[in-house]
Amino acid sequence: MNVVEHLYIEDLEIGQSVVVSKRVSDEDIRRFAEVTGDTNPVHLDDDYAAGTEFGGRIAHGMLSAGLISAAIGTHLPGPGSIYLNQSLKFRHPVSPGDEVETHVTITEINPRRRWVTLSTDCFVDGRRVTQGEAVVMVPRRPD
Repeated sequence: MNVVEHLYIEDLEIGQSVVVSKRVSDEDIRRFAEVTGDTNPVHLDDDYAAGTEFGGRIAHGMLSAGLISAAIGTHLPGPGSIYLNQSLKFRHPVSPGDEVETHVTITEINPRRRWVTLSTDCFVDGRRVTQGEAVVMVPRRPD
């Protein structure tokens, strides 16, 4: 298991960011469908998906949301962060085999409430596929 640096609200600054990359595999899509029960054939059936406007299978939109969650929970702000809100716009599909770059950037900090607002975007080949904003609560440094 990788050791992840623990950041506290006192460690954070507006503009801090992280980029995390993951290639979305066929297996990732199938496992996501299994875990969530979302077996929409546009995600799982090549023949069905070939007849859609996408011309082939696409990943679940919420799979890219999961990549955002992973970046927030393991990188910035990191362990101990608790989601309060997440807005999302799915702008373009993610296909099996796509390399997804997840960008998370701090845009606002409320130290009193320990709330951090982050821009949350996913890109494939430089094209924004998912756009959003998250608000998370971050722990204070222990005394």
